[in-house]
Amino acid sequence: MKTLIIYTSQTGFTKKYAQWLAEKTNGEVLELKEAKKKDEAFFDEYQAIAYGGWAVAEKVAQVDWFLGKVSGWKEKRLAIFVVGANISDSPMTQKMLNGVLTAEKKSYVKIFYCQGGLCYEKLNLPNRLAMKAFASMLKKKKDATEELKQMGELISNSFDASDEKYVEPISEWLQGAQF
Repeated sequence: MKTLIIYTSQTGFTKKYAQWLAEKTNGEVLELKEAKKKDEAFFDEYQAIAYGGWAVAEKVAQVDWFLGKVSGWKEKRLAIFVVGANISDSPMTQKMLNGVLTAEKKSYVKIFYCQGGLCYEKLNLPNRLAMKAFASMLKKKKDATEELKQMGELISNSFDASDEKYVEPISEWLQGAQF
């Protein structure tokens, strides 16, 4: 099955997952900025297409481009993988994932979460300041849940929690497994 992995990455975690996924599926990797330049016929030769973007403010970076295409690709195996700093099974992560796809699109696009990390050194200044302020606010919030306090601690510093195991279910889905 010919597979294409399209991604956008700010600090390298999503790119790493895109490359791992390409290795698992023998797929091709294409940055989103290059995919946007392709005409529709380019995508015809692929039976499976995945889009990877990073989690930002409970959304997926630049996912709208992919979502605008999927209704014309219903006959393909389609997946979205979201890479973020939060832990996979947290309620915040699940809420974000549930809000990405409409009920109709959930019938033919599967969404997955891959824990990545945070690299303050690669963030631009506005994003670095915003993340530091957000982490500080979470840690100091008086009525914060235990999950929010843990998140505040987690994102206070750079870390890498990425793990190749997260691409297994994505690979299986793209290669025809039923979930």
